[in-house]
This record gives sequence, C-alpha cells and structure tokens, in this order.
Amino acid sequence: MIESFGSRLERVFARSGRLCVGIDPHSFLLSAWGLADTAEGAREFGLRVVEATAGRAGIIKPQVAFYERFGSAGYRALEEVLAAARAADLLVIADAKRGDVGTSVEAYGQSWLAEGSPLEADALTLAAFQGVGSIAAPLALARERGKGIFVLAATSNPEGRDIQRARTADGRTVSRRILDDVAQWNAGAVDPATIGDVGLVIGATLDLSEFDLDLETPPDRVLPILAPGFGAQGARLEDTTKIYGPLSSGVIISASRSVLSAGPENIAEAVKTMSTQITDEYHRA
Repeated sequence: MIESFGSRLERVFARSGRLCVGIDPHSFLLSAWGLADTAEGAREFGLRVVEATAGRAGIIKPQVAFYERFGSAGYRALEEVLAAARAADLLVIADAKRGDVGTSVEAYGQSWLAEGSPLEADALTLAAFQGVGSIAAPLALARERGKGIFVLAATSNPEGRDIQRARTADGRTVSRRILDDVAQWNAGAVDPATIGDVGLVIGATLDLSEFDLDLETPPDRVLPILAPGFGAQGARLEDTTKIYGPLSSGVIISASRSVLSAGPENIAEAVKTMSTQITDEYHRA
C-alpha cells in the first residue's frame, strides 16, 4: 500500500520541522547571487537551494512560473531541480497554481503527480474557484499515488479579498466553502494518518475572521496549511498559533525571500536558523 501524503508530512514535521523553503529565482535574486537571468542561472539557483536545505529543513517549494518564463529550457532546468530534491529526500511542493475542469485539470494532475513524470512532485498547488468539485480528478490521483494537494483558500493579494470573502447561497464565504469541502474530502480517506492529504493555502498576513476561517475547533483530520507571508511580507513566526488558531497543527511555514536574500554563501545558515526558530516556537506554544 502506498504511504499517504499526510503520513509522509507527519514524518517530515517530526524529523525536519515545518519550514518550507521557496525556490523563487527572481531576476533580482539571480543577479544578487551572481547568476545569469537565464534557464541555466535558474537551474544553478535551484540546485544550490536544494543543497542548502537538505539536512536543515524538510520541504521545498519551487515557484514554477520563474522556470516557465524560460520556456522549454526552463522546464528542463526545473526537472533537474526536482530530481535533485527527490535524491536529497526533500518533500517537494510544486507551486504551479493550476486550475481548470474536466480532462484539462486531470492532465495538470498527471503532469505534476503521476509517478515517473519528469515534473513529478510530492504535492501541487491548485486553484478551485470553479468549485472544489472541479478538481476531483487530481484529488483522486493524489489519493491513489500518495500525493498532496494545496487548494487556494485565502490569499494576501488585495484583488482577491472581495471574491474570497463573498458569500455563497448558504451564507458561507467562498474561502470557508473551500475549507469545508477539503475537510470533507480528507474525512473520506481510509489511511490512518492524522494529517489529511489535501490542504489549503492561507496567507499569514490575513485576519482569518474576515474570511470565516477562524475556527473554534479543528477539523476531525488535521488540514495541511501552506502558509506564505512570513518574513519579507511581514508575518512573525512567534504569532503563528495566534494567526491560525486551531489550524496551527497543520501549518507549513513557507519562506522565500527571507532566506533566499541571505545569498549563496549564507543561505544554509539562514535555513538552519529559521527552521530551528520555528521548532522552538511550536515547542513553546
């Protein structure tokens, strides 16, 4: 039987903590690292981040767009970064934010979650503003293959607030409807993991009460929460449990610029320091 994503995430939390290091080869970061703004530069950047993360944290999150901008050469570079991360025993979340319906979204799932795909990752970010039912095919593939999905629920961009806080016919916000649907999907799994295979992306800089995500009690199965916004965007590690409340037990703290800006000489130490700080904060909570 294939091990579930939730079980694997539990082991990563216990072994390596909750830090997820973003791999975001912005043009300005490539320049700061002394690398060319090319597919080869992005490849080298990604491989160095993988090397710096291995043994110091357990999760990486390549931002696919920064490779995609270089076309086929960028995808070849990303494939090498993903392969290196797998070899280093890192859990890989492909931050692709795909979303569609029918066979199209099914193909996205196969691209990123199917065993043996050149782009195979352990988890994938998806948008489901057509309804969580629209991503049923990749959800099913993830469960079958022991992979994870992170569904956008509440994002920090101001353009998304009105849509995400809008209320459906039953009075729930769009964000809350997504949370409830994901929790229901996780409840249907038969594996014994405490953590579900499907989680949410919820920004750490938000007031979750505005989105009706300030739960009084946690779902029956812990929701993995991919939490961007710490560090450069302003959220503080010491406020994690205050921000997420009953959802805190599933939080994965995503950090990109706050560690990447340390540069190639200092990134390993930056990753180690932040990972240790996160672990210490959770022990104190």
